[in-house]
Amino acid sequence: MNDTIAPAAALYGSSTGVRLLRLAMAATQRLWPGLAVRAAARLFATPMPPRWLRRPPAWDAAWKVEPWAFEQASLTVYSPASVAPRSRIALLVHGWGGHAGQMLLLAQALSQQGLTPVLVEMPAHGRSAGSVSNLPQFVRALEYVAARLQQQGHRLQVVVAHSLGANAAAYAAGRGLPAERLVLIAPPASAREYTRFFARVFGLSEATRAALQARIEAREAIVMPELEPPAVGPRIRVPTLVVHDRADRVNPFKDGQAFAHAIRGARLLATEGLGHGKVLGDAGVVGQVTLFAAAG
Repeated sequence: MNDTIAPAAALYGSSTGVRLLRLAMAATQRLWPGLAVRAAARLFATPMPPRWLRRPPAWDAAWKVEPWAFEQASLTVYSPASVAPRSRIALLVHGWGGHAGQMLLLAQALSQQGLTPVLVEMPAHGRSAGSVSNLPQFVRALEYVAARLQQQGHRLQVVVAHSLGANAAAYAAGRGLPAERLVLIAPPASAREYTRFFARVFGLSEATRAALQARIEAREAIVMPELEPPAVGPRIRVPTLVVHDRADRVNPFKDGQAFAHAIRGARLLATEGLGHGKVLGDAGVVGQVTLFAAAG
């Protein structure tokens, strides 16, 4: 497989459904280019696999699970059943197509260090309502959750985020998210580059891809280069740990390096053989993240 396709293919897979979508998109862009752009935008914003194929994992009764209305969908917020006033909060955020359960081991380890873990599930993910989402919405959701926690009198000690959630956390931190520390796990460096991966997986022409990017930028009132490390990194003023595996096939290791290089004083924790998802459950990573998050 071409290296330029590997990240997106690793995320979307090579199922019969993906192959059929590829054929349908190829035919549509030949016959009705405008419809192809609208269909591509919808597909690009839909977490895979679709929510009707995903069953949210059961949660222990020690956790409180709350739906929060948000925009045209909802967020699901997981917190300990009893949260003390003015707690030091560790806010944990999953990535694209992920769910809060992936962050549970980290949450438990942070709790043992005296932090109060709060996990958020983004629109169209896990138990949250909605069928589509995107990176700018992840950013807005993070800012909203942080503002509500702050309004309740809590202190946001750290944000620990994975994959697209890490990209969102970095951007939010650069524009004033009140987090005292930041942990970025396997962040993607370029939404613009990801549209190219997406286009190759689904057989889109460059004209369709460019129109897709323009449509997203116009709807979200942001240009994609503003989400990338050279623009985001210099605005981050809090201690930051970047964790990235050298064998990550979804977001390549150079993406983590780009964030670590762009954020002044950031530390890069490079792992071996864990890939994109297993890094969240590795005991060494959990230990390093916990020590960093609880400091200060």
